[in-house]
Parts: sequence; structure tokens; C-alpha cells
Amino acid sequence: MTTMSNLAPPVLDPRADIVDLTAAIVDIDSVSGNEQALADAVEHALREHAGHLHVVRDGDTVIARTDRGLPQRVLLAGHLDTVPLADNLPSTRRVRDGREELVGRGTCDMKGGLAVFLKLAVEAAAAPVDLTWIFYDHEEVAAADNALTRISAEHPEHLEADFAILGEPTSAGVEGGCKGTMKLEVTAHGVAAHSARDWVGDNAIHHLAPVLERLAAYQARRAVIDGLEYRECLNVVMIDGGIAGNVIPDRATALLNYRFAPDTSVAAAEAHVREVLAGLELEIAVVDAAGGALPGLDAGPARAFLTALGEDVSIGAKQGWTDVARFAALGTPAVNFGPGDPLLAHTDDEHVPLEDLRTALTSLRRWLGVRA
Repeated sequence: MTTMSNLAPPVLDPRADIVDLTAAIVDIDSVSGNEQALADAVEHALREHAGHLHVVRDGDTVIARTDRGLPQRVLLAGHLDTVPLADNLPSTRRVRDGREELVGRGTCDMKGGLAVFLKLAVEAAAAPVDLTWIFYDHEEVAAADNALTRISAEHPEHLEADFAILGEPTSAGVEGGCKGTMKLEVTAHGVAAHSARDWVGDNAIHHLAPVLERLAAYQARRAVIDGLEYRECLNVVMIDGGIAGNVIPDRATALLNYRFAPDTSVAAAEAHVREVLAGLELEIAVVDAAGGALPGLDAGPARAFLTALGEDVSIGAKQGWTDVARFAALGTPAVNFGPGDPLLAHTDDEHVPLEDLRTALTSLRRWLGVRA
């Protein structure tokens, strides 16, 4: 019987067809906190096939870079981790409505982008700019756990660049900036009692009803910045409360997630949520927050990138949060560009069109002067 202890470690061949490489990456389970096997495979592939790169391992993050003394450096980054599985591994291929697709956790967010970057890291030895490739862990969890948080504090030189590209799904178009994100715990208090004598108690869960009513009626702002529209979102995403089936609960908590436009600061975002819930007897605490990033498409390197992609490339606003915000905070212009429809990220039917993989690879090859 084969056991985990004697299974051969996964091997990735960046010279393989982009679809086969994506499938191989997807089939290495890397839910947040379990990225080691994929990090090992990426590191091995780079050391084996990209002798022009200086490769550094930092925890479960793999950093590879050229140092040719060129006047400009571009950083391309993608996260190794995925959200939890939904019975959607191993990957499968299908044809639906005449379109070929690769189905499975991470195909869209963002192992398709990882495959494109890994392949290019091997191919782009003679690019017109110096390149830094970062394959990092813990993106899908709290900002404090994101590997780039640690790297920016301990080795900020690894993140220095004139321009950055995040391989997040954009349907092989360009998405500028990103929204900020905030999670808040909203806690209501009551008095515990036997449920047969509820008049001597005070039901904390019922005190959350006005929170639900206000957010159900909430009209989210739409902010247009540099011609791109960012749609804000404020939702209850989790409720916790209750002691037993015959006890009036004395405490209940709702977790709120606020996605705010990049022209809003973290402090202003918190103030807005407190304003929405004003007058309710609640405790409100921010448990996680990260600011957004303005589009930045007018920066010189970004304009050159868009020019190289051609007039037909779609340009829109990133409606989620990505690490472009981190690079914006460092003063580095950054965009999102990768295969896959962002609306499919984290869904049970997560998939990527094979054409997206090929388009993203071809576009970046053209920009970096790589011949297939």
C-alpha cells in the first residue's frame, strides 16, 4: 500500500504546454497553510530549468530574479494558495457551449496565472528589463498572514521594482487598482435565561435584527476613478450566537465585510460603517483591514505595458482586493493581469477557459520579447 511518506514529491515541467502545466499546478493541493508541496515544486522547476535566475526560498515563498543591470525592473507575482476545496480536485477538462475549459479549485484564482508566470520565468532570459518573480503563500487569508507582509518587513529589497503585475484573474484583460477590504465584528449583548421563561432574559440574537435590516436596505456607492467604476459592497458574511436549544442567548456576533473604493482610506471606511449602524447598541471592532489601490494606469511602465498588449485588450476596475494595493503603498505602479474570469473565483464550479491561458501567455511573451 502506498503511504504519504513514500509518495514522490510533485514535479512541474515549465516547458510543457500551458494547459498541461496549469493542470499539474492545480492538482497540487495548496489550500492556505498547505502550500509547501507546491512551493517545493515551483522552486525545483526554477532551479532545474532557469539557470539565469537567482532563486531564494523564504518560508513557502519562492523568489527568482535576474540581475543584468538593466535600467528598469518589473516584478510579477502570484499566490500559491487557494480557498478550501469543494470536491473540485483533481482538475478535469470539459467542453461547454463550444468552449474548452479546465475545471478545478485554483484554475481561475490563480493557478492559471501561476502557470503563465512559471513558464515565462524560464523563457524570458533575454527580456528587455530585469525581472523579479514571486510565488507566495497565504494570500487568501488575513493580511497579517500574507507572506508579502513578512517579506516587506524583513526583506523589502525583494519587492523593489519600477512596475508590478499581479497574476490575478482578469479574463486576460487588464484591471486597474483594487478595492479596499475590511472585516468588522458587530456584537450585541443580552441576558441569558431559560427559553421557557424568556421574559426574564434579553435575546442578543434578536438585537442583530436591525443590523440585518439596515444592510439589506443598504445602497452601495459606485465610485468612478480615472474612468473605471468600483462598486462598493457591505454585507453580513457570518453570524455566531447561541448557548443551547433551551437558553436565551446573551451574546451574538455578526461578521461584516466591507469592500470600499480605492479613494477611501481605511479610517474613512470604518467611520462609514459606524455611521451606517449609528444608534444601535452594539460593540463594533475592526478585525482585519487593507486599503485599496488607485488605478495607476497613467504611469509610464503601465502605459508601455498596455501598448504592448494592443488596442483590443479590455481595461476595467478590479472589484476585489489584491496585492496591487501593497505595491501602490510602496509607490510601485501595479496592475492585475491573468487568465480566468474573476467572477468564478472561489466558486464550486471554478474553471478557466483554455483560450484565456493561451492569450495571457501570448500577450506577455509579446511584451517581454519572448519567442514561442
